[in-house]
Amino acid sequence: MILFSFYGTILNELEEDGLANDWQELTRLTQGEKFLVEKVRLVGTDIAINGDFELPPLAQITAEDQVFVMAFVRSSGSIKEMERVFGISYPTVKNRLKRIADQLPLTEPAPPQSNNSEILAQLAAGDISAEEAIRRMS
Repeated sequence: MILFSFYGTILNELEEDGLANDWQELTRLTQGEKFLVEKVRLVGTDIAINGDFELPPLAQITAEDQVFVMAFVRSSGSIKEMERVFGISYPTVKNRLKRIADQLPLTEPAPPQSNNSEILAQLAAGDISAEEAIRRMS
């Protein structure tokens, strides 16, 4: 009962934003099949961009998993709250989160920022040689 209440709350919020009907219709039409967006139009303008656009990873998971992720974020990542809202056990929450996470690509950490400007400053100050600067920048 709690799950349906929560799911209904999410759908009501989507309806208020004008997204529920589109979201539900798209889910019904695609029946879980992958699809490609070919046109994007900026709301309130005549600007449209044509091409092949892949949906973001979160939009590619099932509607039920999207609701689960939204609930997890809304609960600030509280597994206890997820247990309460969905009426499921801690291991079930963890297993479902792991299953969803396995469907999403791992975000690569940003490469460490280059300290080339610092090296060049040391070179200009005469603190290091040109050879040392080249070695550090390689």
